[in-house]
Amino acid sequence: MRRRRVSRVATISMHTSPLDQPGTGDAGGMNVYIVEVAKRLADLGIEVEIFTRQTARDLPPIAEIVPGVSVRHITAGPYEELDKGDLPGQLCAFLSGVLRTEAMYDPGRYDLIHSHYWLSGQVGWLAKERWGVPLVHTMHTMAKVKNLLLAEDDKPEPAGRVLGEEQVVQIADRLVANTPTEARELVDLYGATPGRVAVVSPGVNLGVFRPGSRRAARHRLGLPRDAHVLLFVGRVQPLKAPDVLLRAAARMIAQRPSLRRTLIVACVGGLSGNGLSRPSYLSDLAASLGIEDVVRIVPPAPQPELADWYRAADVTAVPSHNESFGLVALESQACGTPVAAASVGGLRTAVRDGVSGVLVEGHDPHDWGRVLTRFVDRPAWRDALSAGAVNHAAAFGWSATAARLSEVYAGAMAHLHRVPIAVSC
Repeated sequence: MRRRRVSRVATISMHTSPLDQPGTGDAGGMNVYIVEVAKRLADLGIEVEIFTRQTARDLPPIAEIVPGVSVRHITAGPYEELDKGDLPGQLCAFLSGVLRTEAMYDPGRYDLIHSHYWLSGQVGWLAKERWGVPLVHTMHTMAKVKNLLLAEDDKPEPAGRVLGEEQVVQIADRLVANTPTEARELVDLYGATPGRVAVVSPGVNLGVFRPGSRRAARHRLGLPRDAHVLLFVGRVQPLKAPDVLLRAAARMIAQRPSLRRTLIVACVGGLSGNGLSRPSYLSDLAASLGIEDVVRIVPPAPQPELADWYRAADVTAVPSHNESFGLVALESQACGTPVAAASVGGLRTAVRDGVSGVLVEGHDPHDWGRVLTRFVDRPAWRDALSAGAVNHAAAFGWSATAARLSEVYAGAMAHLHRVPIAVSC
């Protein structure tokens, strides 16, 4: 009889390492998710081994994050960063490294596979068939959803990714969705079996992201005490729409020139995706809008410094065209800073409209400027949202996420779903 107790999980994150700094390249909320969940699973007695592609020659074969959580670097292609569009060509090399690792041990080393993003799902598919264990998969983003909500200057996801996602949905024993909305998208757009889709909300590190003194945070960051700070955190690419914030700020200043003396638009993050082809995009846009004097472009920051940016801000803007959840919104709220977020995808769950922040329909800079101006003009209203933000975020701890995932794992172990499909590499 198959064991129902999960002792060791093989987590697959091919295209981005959990050791990378979130906010640049392909590193983002998924990296945070994988690391934080792995730590909490280890606390529950479930060992996690994370397989990722080696991107530097000096990386060790195995790196321990904490006891019970390790990262295995698999050689697949050149060490330097590859564009995600080139990674499908390295699937076989990466899979070979994963299978060789398991072969070094006695049979049954891994009880279950948890893959993240569709490329990892392809690897998990074949490893599942070889090892005879369940596959749990988390999409994080989906091509069909992204293509329905493209930014004006963004490129659609290719047909190969759509097909790859459809295959993973068919073969996975369990699909983990961040929100009920994502669960419906898996069923409606990909034909997933409802009984194999589980909703598990991501969390936030409430020990790092917590309320604190705005004045002290501004002092540490070198920001004026009386500034009005509008904050963007994330990868600089069309999907995340930082241009919406800059255009909204330009409208605010045009309507009230005196704001120029106190307004600061801080963009914390690095280039990613299509944004890599335009490295000076934000600074060029700020210059073209005539607001280069109020825009500060800041490189990705480690979590303690990032928490200070949240505390220092009057409001965090999340104008993304799509988000499967929106960890930035949750981190900001946990620090006591309300959020103005696009009313899309998982942001409708991450932000409680009118309580912890404001959901904005569409991406019209005029609408965004009007909402952001309210945060400047109505401090009492902003303070009420701040209190609501802390209370809302408190319900999203990573320990609860890990506990729910462990239940999903146990269900997958107890009801291994097999679909006989011929696979080749």
